[in-house]
Amino acid sequence: MIKGLIFDFDGLMVDTETPAYDSWAEIYREHACELPLVVWAAVLGGSGSEFDASDYLEKQVGRTLDREALRARRWQRKLELTAVQPLLPGVLTYIDAARALGLKIGVASSSTRKWVVGHLDRLQMTSRFDAIICSDDVTHVKPHPEIYTTAVAALRLRPEEAIAFEDAPNGVMAARRAGIFCIAVPNQLTGQLPLEHAHMRLVTLDEQPLSTLLAQVQELLSTSLPEGYTKSA
Repeated sequence: MIKGLIFDFDGLMVDTETPAYDSWAEIYREHACELPLVVWAAVLGGSGSEFDASDYLEKQVGRTLDREALRARRWQRKLELTAVQPLLPGVLTYIDAARALGLKIGVASSSTRKWVVGHLDRLQMTSRFDAIICSDDVTHVKPHPEIYTTAVAALRLRPEEAIAFEDAPNGVMAARRAGIFCIAVPNQLTGQLPLEHAHMRLVTLDEQPLSTLLAQVQELLSTSLPEGYTKSA
């Protein structure tokens, strides 16, 4: 039986990923260069250390740039774009519905606690969660499963008792490696990336009521386990 929901943050609850990409893409265009999404995809759902945008830009322009100044300007632009981002469709409805059903609710994010809680505070959402696990709490971030194994432990659940909601390939992989049923809910940016390894996929969280989704998941798990999904002993 499903007893808890675990939400990714960036790109799933709030679209912080489009501002992160757009803020770099603007700088690339200033230098008559492009930042392909397929290249940027390495960053999505991870720590951000997987790809160095300054280094990639320097290789394109063929000369040394003032990396510190570029990064500072890009970071400020990212903050400006992110500060006005609302909750994505269906997020609040699902959280309220989960609370009404007595489900545990958690956050599992590769971002820092300062970043995640800062935005949750801005949106008056922090108190709605039973556990918030961020990069500060683990040694390895997504696609490593540690964030999810830590989250289910904090919620006092077994992996098969939770559903993870993710928007990016790295996050889906992390949830699946932790043995958690994972539903992909991509945003405008991550919807262009491969998410076939998710157990299910929704366009948005308001596509159907939580009660309907839970019934579908329970039926699926009771009839046949999805590929790569295993129950713990």
